[in-house]
Amino acid sequence: MCGILGIANRTHDVFAEIYDGLLMLQHRGQDASGIVTFNGEFFREKKANGLVKDVFNASDAETLLGKVGMGHVRYPTAGSLSAAEAQPFFVNAPYGIYLVHNGNITNTEEQREKVTAKYSRHLRTTSDSEVLLNVLADKVADAIKVNGNADPVRNLFAGVKMTMERVQGAYSAICLVAGVGMLAFRDPYGIRPLSVAKREAAGDGDDFAFASEDVAFGINGFDKLRDLNPGEAILIDLDGNMHEFQAVDGKLTPCIFEYVYLARPDSLLDGVSVYKTQMRMGQTLAKQIKDSGLEIDRIIPVPDSARPVALEAAKITGIPYREGLVKNRYVGRTFIMPGQAERQKSVRRKLNAVPLEFDGHNVLLIDDSIVRGNTIKKIVQMCREAGAKKVYVASASPPVKFPNVYGIDMPTRHELIASGKDIEGIRQELGADALFYQDLDDLIWAAKEGNPEIEAFECSCFDGNYITGVDEDYLSSLENSSRVSKKREDMQVVGSSWNAAKLASG
Repeated sequence: MCGILGIANRTHDVFAEIYDGLLMLQHRGQDASGIVTFNGEFFREKKANGLVKDVFNASDAETLLGKVGMGHVRYPTAGSLSAAEAQPFFVNAPYGIYLVHNGNITNTEEQREKVTAKYSRHLRTTSDSEVLLNVLADKVADAIKVNGNADPVRNLFAGVKMTMERVQGAYSAICLVAGVGMLAFRDPYGIRPLSVAKREAAGDGDDFAFASEDVAFGINGFDKLRDLNPGEAILIDLDGNMHEFQAVDGKLTPCIFEYVYLARPDSLLDGVSVYKTQMRMGQTLAKQIKDSGLEIDRIIPVPDSARPVALEAAKITGIPYREGLVKNRYVGRTFIMPGQAERQKSVRRKLNAVPLEFDGHNVLLIDDSIVRGNTIKKIVQMCREAGAKKVYVASASPPVKFPNVYGIDMPTRHELIASGKDIEGIRQELGADALFYQDLDDLIWAAKEGNPEIEAFECSCFDGNYITGVDEDYLSSLENSSRVSKKREDMQVVGSSWNAAKLASG
């Protein structure tokens, strides 16, 4: 998961608005940030590892000039952690195209070979996003050969269509095209979100924006028009006209994990409120809690994304809701930190227990999900150290048993605590006195209730059903990748340190 944003203004420079919009999308990626602008003649780019506020400063407004621009916040799921992998990426022909991408391409190696061998292109990184850009560039060039160069909008749309027919996986992308405008497109399943918005300009015409989540629109005064359809491309030309094109037939199958954890609660994705979905998740979880017969003194959320779930569960069960874990807001989201060691170290930095809410009480912790189990395992121990008699745990989502290959950093089975274990085995590993998981059918209901027209959701991390057709060879290649090997080394180091600390404490 990454955050992408593009803005095309009619009257004023775009840098400040992209900066503000990226701040609203920072939760989608904390590893790197990038912005590129176009002044009608030249591109201006800056990107580096770090948060938006650390990468950019006031002086960038004087250099990143242009009325059209786009930005990216990176959460790495493919490629390395090098600053060279930060987006946007650029190719100088045809036209000159910059691209930002959210998602993950699952036939990257096949496409990389075609791009480098057949088309003699040189790739500077291991990023699947750079492969996507070069495939698009190849296909646009093919369209120019057939159609001529009199209608670049037609060529770009033809290039998107051929790209979608060739590339597999999840992708929402925004491109800046020199002399043409801003192009956005979404994969045929609409796995990752992408919306378009409009704002009345001071002069003639309108300003337009694209973003991963509509929370990036309001801060700049844009009104959301709609979500892009799966398999659709939209181009805003340099005169402020919007061109729409259904490149391939699509079937909306959005990633359900967006509603569990990835998106902000104030976002509306494909007509579904993230906040209301999380409330409904609390309703279905409440039934399990009531049926358990456990004596629970208070329900405590793991902040922040579990709060709506816990509030609704407490309301229905009648169990008091308490804020027993205080979050340090200057520590990032542990799930999207790039290394296992960083995730482990950050739990204690991130959360602190309020002893008053734990001492002598039976507590139920509600978390949005349990992926690797690192965070919740530490929190359970923290609660016991704060004096809790019993510590029960509930996950607002089902067990994460399968790798996610569509842009979420859970690519290997060995990382997932629920892979190959039953509920009792997971409970023992977490050190909890009881463990509840959301039922998958209930989770689907909670999201679908917001938009009954959505027939299905992408739930592969829960059910192992990969809608784009991922084979076992691809999953094995992920298990054996150099990046995963580095993660395993991190886990071994963390485990050794953790065991040493336990021995030292007696």
